Amino acid sequence: MKKHIALAALLAAVTLTGCATTSELAEVRAMAEKAQATADAAQTTANGAKATADQAMATANAASAKADSAEATANQVNEKVDRMFKKSMMK
Repeated sequence: MKKHIALAALLAAVTLTGCATTSELAEVRAMAEKAQATADAAQTTANGAKATADQAMATANAASAKADSAEATANQVNEKVDRMFKKSMMK
């Protein structure tokens, strides 16, 4: 953000003075290139974070599916035990 302010200030100064020297233009270009490089690095970091988040979501979904399956199995076993218990009580 500070870079954008500095760039805007430099452009305003160049505009107010009427003409820019080659060194001023080179400085503005260097600032713009540095800002672009920073933006590119931020995008790369964001892409990596998204990939990590996507992988975490896939892992969480798989864990949820396994938990659902385990719960269903536990419910079946509980029902079987209940039937066996009721059957033994009737004897």
